[in-house]
Amino acid sequence: MPSAEHVVDGIPDLTAVIPAGGSGTRLWPLSRAGSPKFLHDLTGSGRTLLQATVDRLRPLVGDRVMVVTGRRHADAVRAQVPELRDLLVEPSARDSMPAIGLAAAVLERRDPQAVLASFAADHVIGDLDVFHDRVGQAVRAAREGWLVTLGISPTHPATGFGYIRVGPRLQTADSPDSHHVRAFVEKPDAERARTYLESGDYLWNAGMFVVRATVLLELLDQQHPRMVEVLREIAAAPARLEELWGTLTAVAIDHAVAEPAAAAGRVAVVKAPFDWDDVGDFASLADLLEDSADDQGLRVLGDPDKVVNVGSTGVVVARSGRTVVTLGLDDVVVVDTADALLVTTRERAQEVRNVVALLHGTGREELT
Repeated sequence: MPSAEHVVDGIPDLTAVIPAGGSGTRLWPLSRAGSPKFLHDLTGSGRTLLQATVDRLRPLVGDRVMVVTGRRHADAVRAQVPELRDLLVEPSARDSMPAIGLAAAVLERRDPQAVLASFAADHVIGDLDVFHDRVGQAVRAAREGWLVTLGISPTHPATGFGYIRVGPRLQTADSPDSHHVRAFVEKPDAERARTYLESGDYLWNAGMFVVRATVLLELLDQQHPRMVEVLREIAAAPARLEELWGTLTAVAIDHAVAEPAAAAGRVAVVKAPFDWDDVGDFASLADLLEDSADDQGLRVLGDPDKVVNVGSTGVVVARSGRTVVTLGLDDVVVVDTADALLVTTRERAQEVRNVVALLHGTGREELT
């Protein structure tokens, strides 16, 4: 059940940080560089992934939501979340560590005891009572100086995710599902993934972090001291953002902080048995749309009246306004947009990113 801290304004010392970047190339042509997947409704709920992320975090933080996004997407973010309290705009992409680090530097100046909870803008999460409880546990561990991650209980031997090797239980008050992290593990092959699943000692790494802002910067300082210096300079003088941002190293938070901190015994994980999906490709999207399947097994995102199905299974994304007809195809993926049409299979869904590279290589960047 949700913690007693879940009141109207949420957990008082907690701010949600939402890195909103990337281009979602495996969901092309629905997701583009100028309109990435977090700006789209991919579940048929009427809310985009970004809006749904903000919605689920509101009970925890009230209006203390900070989105970090690129200049190209700032106007769309403001339009989708007009009540947003804080929007940090990156002049250029520098991966997740500078983005989250800048948020930490801003929060540190406001309150040295502030706790941040970082969640991607483009994930789908269910079981919200469990989600809120586990974030609450993570906050309580973070207050004691831990870098805390939420580890997703694996449901199958996935090869597309990194893993977290779980250690003994953490002796932290009011955080019974917290454990030490032995190590972060790179994406495994199929055989090793099965071994991880069978052992029960591994969780999926979903890139969710809860930590005091000052602690995050202290840990980052051990590997990238100049980055911390620059981030604090920007937080103190926002007018210098353009001048200083390009000097920052592009690096993911996992490599910059999480992995070395785990090796030093500074990372904890809260076991998180809630539904989670990073909507990584059209095969994942088809799974999310299972409830929309017709009596033949075809799932539709968009207007179902624009899809005529005769003996086909798979998924159709109907966004062009045209009628799409599928006839006798198994596990088909059809994505119909105003200027591009993709036809593939769920089995080949991971290869869609290669199409984006091909379009770049043939001078068709306007389609990407």
